[in-house]
Amino acid sequence: MDTVKSSVGCVKTATEIIGDKWTPQLLRFFMNEDTVRFCQLQNLVGGVNPRTLSARLVHLEEQDIITKTNSLNSRCDYQLTKKGRDLMPVLRSMQAWSDQYASK
Repeated sequence: MDTVKSSVGCVKTATEIIGDKWTPQLLRFFMNEDTVRFCQLQNLVGGVNPRTLSARLVHLEEQDIITKTNSLNSRCDYQLTKKGRDLMPVLRSMQAWSDQYASK
């Protein structure tokens, strides 16, 4: 029974980071881009409220998944950390699963 509890704990930790509606959708854009800007994310995801987007990005920063750097013209660039790059295979697996089982 302890094995089951520890396994659930592991899933709980991951879902606390990527288990909401927007976060996996945001992170998928980091799969092919080294740097992503706030406006890019807002345009690519579509339908996300700027406050929600900002809150998700702050949460990802706090979890050490992304880093934020200021660039020219008061713009912010976001990049994956090592921890964030290590998360990409999980997202690729989720994408493959979705591709296989999504209603067409």
